[in-house]
Amino acid sequence: MKHVKRVSKRTRVITGTSLAAAVALGGFGAYSASASDDTRTVAAAQAAGVKGNTTTTTTHLTIDAASKAAQAALDAAEKEGQRVTVAVVDRNGNTVLTLRGDGAGPQSYESAVKKAYTAVAWNSPTSELVKRLDDAPTLKDIPNTLFLAGGVPVTAKNAPIAGIGVAGAPSGALDEKFARAGADVLG
Repeated sequence: MKHVKRVSKRTRVITGTSLAAAVALGGFGAYSASASDDTRTVAAAQAAGVKGNTTTTTTHLTIDAASKAAQAALDAAEKEGQRVTVAVVDRNGNTVLTLRGDGAGPQSYESAVKKAYTAVAWNSPTSELVKRLDDAPTLKDIPNTLFLAGGVPVTAKNAPIAGIGVAGAPSGALDEKFARAGADVLG
């Protein structure tokens, strides 16, 4: 017969409370991750007992808007005979979509994503950010960034909501021209 060690009441209460909190937080995280509008986000925060001004909402491009912008950038490049990749990232730097044009080089995919990420992270065209490297050369060491022309931010009410990056043309100026064409269709 095996001997079973008895656990104290205090240990059982702490363990049970910790488990309940973990389940509640896990459920809240799953719910808030799937929330697609402000109403559900606020409801999730209220359900979790969050009080006051402790939450925030952000604006993101719809997939349709991101697709239109990316296609406009790709069309602008193809019109000039350039083979590029276009990437659109959201405010958090997550890739929303990429379009790799016919014949675009293999390096263009990663470069386009990094240019888009860099543009949205600093809310500035990457051609402007390149100039900052003279004063702060270690900026280029920040992970997932690329300080080459070709990325532009997309803003709403002066706040960055997305980034568009283009890579593969023979110059960063052309890449940025095409990225700007994508941003321009959004208004």
